[in-house]
Amino acid sequence: MRDTEKHQGLRNQLAKQLAEKGISDKNVLEAIKKIPRHLFLDSGFEQFAYQDKAFPIGAGQTISQPYTVAFQSQLLEVKKDHKILEIGTGSGYQTAVLCLMGAKVYSVERQNELFKSTSILLPKLGIRPKHLAFGDGYKGLPNYAPFDSIIVTAGAPIIPKPLMAQLKIGGRLVIPLGEKEQIMTLLIRKNETQFEKHEFGEFRFVPLLENKN
Repeated sequence: MRDTEKHQGLRNQLAKQLAEKGISDKNVLEAIKKIPRHLFLDSGFEQFAYQDKAFPIGAGQTISQPYTVAFQSQLLEVKKDHKILEIGTGSGYQTAVLCLMGAKVYSVERQNELFKSTSILLPKLGIRPKHLAFGDGYKGLPNYAPFDSIIVTAGAPIIPKPLMAQLKIGGRLVIPLGEKEQIMTLLIRKNETQFEKHEFGEFRFVPLLENKN
């Protein structure tokens, strides 16, 4: 679990690069500077950890590129103690960013291999989400709802209705929508039945899979 001055320097560079690409939320950039992304990757990828690229992490999944993580985090407008539901824990890197931004994070992962490895890694790094769950992201976590914000970290063909139901009024749901390529979509809940929709261009994600049982 080595984290060196060199790694810190690479993180500072990465944060600067993200700022140049339009990430303006200081809390997002500070979190990127602090989190040792190389520890979330297979050691074979360590030399690439601070490039703005996605990489495989096992179970057919990827760790999103830092710009995507930062962009989604910025769209959430995270405030301290915000209760956030994350669909797709994956490597835990996005989880870590939200935790360092002061959020109370509840995260769901459907790949058991990733759920187990991330449940071990995050506490080792001193990062403690409120709740990590192994289960179907399409269903969310109704027992812990409502949430201030919801973030989906995989491409979804539709917006799962249970997630819309678990969002507070005034809350923000950030989800990449689409089959092969996704449009980053923000829904803001206006009242019980109405949502305001905003779109932010194309991104690429692995698909959000639903448990069929």
